Amino acid sequence: MNERRSRVVRETGETQIAVAVHLDGTGKRSLTTPINMFNHLLDLFAKHGSFDLAIEARGDVHIDDHHTIEDVGIVLGEAFRKALGDKRGIERYGTAIIPMDEVLALVSVDLAGRYAFAFDVPLSRPTIGDMASEIIYDFFDAFAQNAQVALHIKLLTPGRNEHHRVEGVFKAFGRALRAAVALDTQANGEIPSTKGVL
Repeated sequence: MNERRSRVVRETGETQIAVAVHLDGTGKRSLTTPINMFNHLLDLFAKHGSFDLAIEARGDVHIDDHHTIEDVGIVLGEAFRKALGDKRGIERYGTAIIPMDEVLALVSVDLAGRYAFAFDVPLSRPTIGDMASEIIYDFFDAFAQNAQVALHIKLLTPGRNEHHRVEGVFKAFGRALRAAVALDTQANGEIPSTKGVL
């Protein structure tokens, strides 16, 4: 089996992003963005997904954090899509329900080769740490578009703490993707679709 890894670089007038991912890693992380809360959430994602993940991101945060965070979503999605190759032998679907104290977060993903995105996460504070709350939607939407996946994110129990909400979502995101990219021992290396392609 080929190693399921990739490296993607994106440079624009607003951001410079480099992402390297190894799907069959052990959760090694090297994460450098100018947004501390975002680093924390990416760290949770990689640890709970058991992905080896390196991200170096620079961007126009003197304006705000939107371009940097959204562009990381774009590049991370592309890196996952490239690392998966033709998706032979994968589980394809992954769902995780994660309790984070009083919050219960659900993330479900289908590596279908088609984009769909649903996000039902009530966030009331404008910022969490040094990160704008509204950009969390855009990060996941950018990932789903560029990974070409169906991604559903929902808080089953919203709780009361904004930090717990986003932390639960990112942990569940890692666990759901970990399940979806896992190799199915019964698949005999076949594409998990009656179409024969994903």
